[in-house]
Amino acid sequence: MEKAMNIKSDGRWKPAKALLLLGLSIGYFMVLLDTTVVSVALPAIRADLGGGISGLQWVVNAYTIVFAGFLLSMGGLADKLGARRVYAGGLVLFLAASALSAAAPSLGLLIALRAVLGIGGAALTPASLALVAHAFPEPSARARALGIWAAVTGIAMAAGPVAGGLLADSLGWRSIFLLNVPLAVISLAIVLRLGAETARKRRQPLDWTGQWTAVTAIAALSFALMEGSAYGWGSPIVIAAFVLALVSAALFARAEMKGPDPLLPLGMFRNATVSAGMIAGMAVNIGLSGILFALPLFFQQARGLSAHTAGLALLPMTIPLVFNPIVTGRIVGRIGARIPMTAGFLLAAAGTILQLRMVSTSDYALPLIGLFLIGLGVSLTIPALMTAVISAVPREQTGAASGALNSSRQVGATLGVAMIGAILGGAPSMTAGMRLGLALTAAVLLAGSLLSFAFIGRKGRNPRTGR
Repeated sequence: MEKAMNIKSDGRWKPAKALLLLGLSIGYFMVLLDTTVVSVALPAIRADLGGGISGLQWVVNAYTIVFAGFLLSMGGLADKLGARRVYAGGLVLFLAASALSAAAPSLGLLIALRAVLGIGGAALTPASLALVAHAFPEPSARARALGIWAAVTGIAMAAGPVAGGLLADSLGWRSIFLLNVPLAVISLAIVLRLGAETARKRRQPLDWTGQWTAVTAIAALSFALMEGSAYGWGSPIVIAAFVLALVSAALFARAEMKGPDPLLPLGMFRNATVSAGMIAGMAVNIGLSGILFALPLFFQQARGLSAHTAGLALLPMTIPLVFNPIVTGRIVGRIGARIPMTAGFLLAAAGTILQLRMVSTSDYALPLIGLFLIGLGVSLTIPALMTAVISAVPREQTGAASGALNSSRQVGATLGVAMIGAILGGAPSMTAGMRLGLALTAAVLLAGSLLSFAFIGRKGRNPRTGR
């Protein structure tokens, strides 16, 4: 009886449960850290391995493209093979790709290894969530555990630029990938020792048509956006990439409509909150990832800051991501998701507009306030967005909705880097490119606020309650 319990009689978790949660949180921390730790090391990577803005975009986006595409199917793979097995496999792949990335002799090989990291990250995320839910079956204990598991998002966002800058300055950019090795070993040892395997659904088929058309569509669109300025927007290869993206997206939609076990049940998009939420998820990550790509480059190349100092300069934006989601959860519980999401987008847009002053002058006071507003806005938007989408679908579709939302956010991250990179690559100067890029980013965030206010929570009938 005691072995089945998740907490002791005094409300505390047993040490084994707490240690397992720590191991799973370390894995999720690595996945998220890898999306931010690279940003401040990009100039050092270019100085060592060469490549222009386009090459740096691929260093970032090779990870997010693959991560976004495979995230849709890894939850089903965890159900079929067992979450513990998929988690361990993803962790070993992540560990090996990280170690090899640290030794990459060329930019092309580094980009390829970043794609492999994306596969490992996509396997880790849904499998770790399933293992947390399996280890903590009692609702209140599960809620506490998932809250801690999700809190590492903000910690990873805050730690990434600072750790990346410090390591790049002191030990070189290769050390940022070696950071994953001991973390992966610790997580693997804990989960293999303490994690119990989940039930396996052996007969559940995998939607390989949907999987590969999704990855192809995202990759082709990203290629067209990132290489448009280099090849020319009217060049045959760029036009072909746009066509391939469109055809792949159409084939994906057809596969999801006709397939017996689709990755993405399209029926849930009849709910206005779900449809608007997916677009809003893309919008918030277009803004966040675009800014995280552009500002470290600007700080180091136009302002002459070191990688470490550039990482520290981003702290006003990343610190709110650690603490504010807790407050946001309480606000959403009281007044719903629509107002926090709308306000979050508006704050992020205002903060982005304030960054224009940094581009034009050496005054850092208003830009620092702007960075804080961006972080505050994003930390209002994302938790409210997740609550709105998950609450808008029936219980049997919560896994699919969560995977789709995470995937749409990663697509947004890819598009944000592609958009900013294309602007910087085609602009006559970095200052001119930053002005246009920040203006367009602010416009996307403002559109997100209008979308949130108009559609989030507007559906009168809740599929869970029937009211």
